[in-house]
Amino acid sequence: MDLQMVDLHAQIEATRPEIDAAVAAVLDRGAFVRGPFVAAFEAELAAYLTDLGASSDVFALGVGNGTDALQIALMALGVGPGDEVICPAFTFVATAEAAALLGATPVFVDVEPDTFNLDPSLLEDAITARTRAVVPVHLFGQCADVAAIRAVCDPLGVPVVEDMAQAIGATWDGEPAGTLGAVGTLSFYPSKNLGAFGDGGAIVTTDADLADRVRQIANHGAARKYHHTAVGVNSRLDALQAGILSVHLRHLPAWTDARRAAAAVYDAAFAGLDDVIRPVRRPEARHVFHQYTIRVPAGARDALAADLKARGVPTMVYYPEPLHRMAPYRSDADLPETDRACAEVLSLPMHPHLSAADIAFVADSVRESLEAVRVAA
Repeated sequence: MDLQMVDLHAQIEATRPEIDAAVAAVLDRGAFVRGPFVAAFEAELAAYLTDLGASSDVFALGVGNGTDALQIALMALGVGPGDEVICPAFTFVATAEAAALLGATPVFVDVEPDTFNLDPSLLEDAITARTRAVVPVHLFGQCADVAAIRAVCDPLGVPVVEDMAQAIGATWDGEPAGTLGAVGTLSFYPSKNLGAFGDGGAIVTTDADLADRVRQIANHGAARKYHHTAVGVNSRLDALQAGILSVHLRHLPAWTDARRAAAAVYDAAFAGLDDVIRPVRRPEARHVFHQYTIRVPAGARDALAADLKARGVPTMVYYPEPLHRMAPYRSDADLPETDRACAEVLSLPMHPHLSAADIAFVADSVRESLEAVRVAA
């Protein structure tokens, strides 16, 4: 059994005729930068979020990658030197990196112990007169509680930027990720739920004026060709990736259902295991399981991962080091839940092409490995 954390080969084989046709169409047209294929994907992405339950019109802009999406969104909100941007430290570095690139200071807030998302109850004490944005991360595929976050931010005029790189298709109270705050940012890295065959990203918003600013900034600050009225960047989703993403977007609902079904089988298999804490689903949330991440006792986590590897089960630790302990972002913030999560989390194989036999093998291996680790201890 050749288990993978993410099986891109199975995805490619399932969609190859559609992908070949999409790539051929781009090559035949010769429109590789912006153009009709990018515009079509942007419209399809906006329509997907609308159909998912957005209560306002959605605008979508393809950009070069997920980090660019974060940086451009913050630029469009006016974030710059001397400002502060609040975000969790238990996430990928890009969330803080985008703020730092603009000369702003990332300010870290601890996460909820059950969802790993930013804890809204800690937000009020973190906001200062310099706070220009709050960036909750919808980690592992489940929305942060943006309603509670906005209850703190809105009266203060602080916009919320949703880092939804792992959460396309997720919802909160029926509203899709990306439409809960001022703006949402996406990554189309190949391993994401909606992935390209290279780098890519997008910015989504229900604010037409903000959408115009985002589009201008991403195009060298140009309101129209050769007329540059703002400082911008060069960040574009290329047409080949847009064509591929249009194909993948058609399959995304079925792929999301498959991820959720696999997670339900994992849940049942791990029920009653004292040493395994399963992912928590908030009742308001539709979890799309970019990762299936369990918690195990900190002292056993690495030994468990090693034993699983020996049995043919790959695992990953997302994330072994919190951002507030990394050299470029080091701070004296006291984030006990973040530190505990970094020591206890372990992600198991999760993708739409897992078979029932795959999931059973992983579950049986986890049970056997836990026993082996206990015996060895």
